[in-house]
Amino acid sequence: MSILLPHGMNAPAFDKALADFRRAIGDQWVLSGEEDRQTYIDPYAMGDGLDHDCSAILAPSSVEEVQAIIRIANQHKTPLWPVSRGKNLGYGASSPKEKGDLILDLSRMNRILDVNEKQASCLIEPGVGYFDLFRHLRQNAPSLWISVPGNSWGSVIGNALDRGIGYTPYGDHCETLCGLEVVMPDGSLLRTGMGAMAGAKGWQSYKYGYGPGWDQMFMQSNLGVVVKAGLWLQPEPEMTAKITLALPRFDDAEWALDILCDLRRRDIIQHNIVFGSPVRAASTMSQRADWYDGPGALPDSVSEKMMAKLGLGWWNAKISLFGDEGSVMAQVALIRRLFEPRLGSALQFEIWKRGDPLEKSATGIPTTMGLQSVNWYGGRGGHLSFAPVLPQDGAMALAYAKKIKAYYEEVGQDYYASFTIGRRHINNVSLILYNRDEPEAIARVDKLYRHLLKEAAASGFGEYRGHISYMDEVAATYDFADGALARLNNRVKSALDPNNIIAPGRNGIGSRAHGGDRP
Repeated sequence: MSILLPHGMNAPAFDKALADFRRAIGDQWVLSGEEDRQTYIDPYAMGDGLDHDCSAILAPSSVEEVQAIIRIANQHKTPLWPVSRGKNLGYGASSPKEKGDLILDLSRMNRILDVNEKQASCLIEPGVGYFDLFRHLRQNAPSLWISVPGNSWGSVIGNALDRGIGYTPYGDHCETLCGLEVVMPDGSLLRTGMGAMAGAKGWQSYKYGYGPGWDQMFMQSNLGVVVKAGLWLQPEPEMTAKITLALPRFDDAEWALDILCDLRRRDIIQHNIVFGSPVRAASTMSQRADWYDGPGALPDSVSEKMMAKLGLGWWNAKISLFGDEGSVMAQVALIRRLFEPRLGSALQFEIWKRGDPLEKSATGIPTTMGLQSVNWYGGRGGHLSFAPVLPQDGAMALAYAKKIKAYYEEVGQDYYASFTIGRRHINNVSLILYNRDEPEAIARVDKLYRHLLKEAAASGFGEYRGHISYMDEVAATYDFADGALARLNNRVKSALDPNNIIAPGRNGIGSRAHGGDRP
């Protein structure tokens, strides 16, 4: 791995910038050696990952050090790529979108600053992970529960800012944020919501403050560096009930989605519902070679054998219910009435009551089990996600799933899909698994992703979250009024970050590929 310079910098200028960074945060926290840089390469990169290599890593421990770094970066025109813990796996992990940017690693800022058990909220730094917060609450505030994503290795704040999700009533993670502290692109400090008042008592109680609410400006953006965030937590319920529904036929998706979406809209089911294909479940507990080692995509006949052995359906929906005993048991009875006649068998819910072992409950318990899926093809595995947003319409979702499944099979890729049902939308998560050391697999992944993006846009479905290799392409699909949203984003970027210091090109904003050095 050779020396890599940031965009627009020569070696003497870069050396001077690194010297200034070292004076600001300490020599040991400016990492520019080859071994250091290698540890930050995306572990799931399609190939060697060097197309997203960084030039150095900066690891501050305080808000003041972040401010100092950003001021120095402006002085030297040194681009920074902030990461909370660098575990945004499947989307690029720690790697910057634009090659040569310095990674601003906030993982040393890992304090849980406050937990208010009565108000069910906390204040944390970006380096706090789900395991950290879960353990802290079990020891200090056990009446509070958290929501976790399928892979819980990452940052609580980072996941929320990228609009990640979990599977409890608090599973829309961006909506649980309440009050941000942000270092702006000029190094100044801002608090949103009630935090804009010095000494405010309700910073984690009310999101909006006075006048415009700016929290959304810092989600999936590059307009500042979030260094603290308030988070709402779930008070422990009296009872939960959970079940996985196994739907035997592919076409069952239409009627089942319509029922589940209606229950979600009416808040009878209060969480994001996962509704997934057989490979989704099988890939966490087995490998493809256990079932099939032939060419092309996994045949339906093999999927059916896999389903029979593992007790799966063509679609497998996980449902949880939360509340007092009366409401939970009434919801259990309703779901039984809706599904048992169609499935032809009795449903068995797992019931948890307060005081029972927590593992039986439907709380969010951090896990990395979902990462097992990357081993599906063997070798050094990886995954890439494409998840467009659809309206809540079962017939539309089924027709789209059939079309996408057919294309997976055409290119020789095993079909891994799930529908995630939100309050008014469905995300069709098309996961693409691969062995990153097989060139033909990487070519297939790229072809498939680009086709999915084009197909979804043509159908009127927008991708909600982008991998670093495709951020510009995803942003370009938001093309109403000849790209009015992109123009607005770039105007704001130019006003706040005229040197394009913070995460150039993140989600297509300030991308050098489309506008030189200026956003």
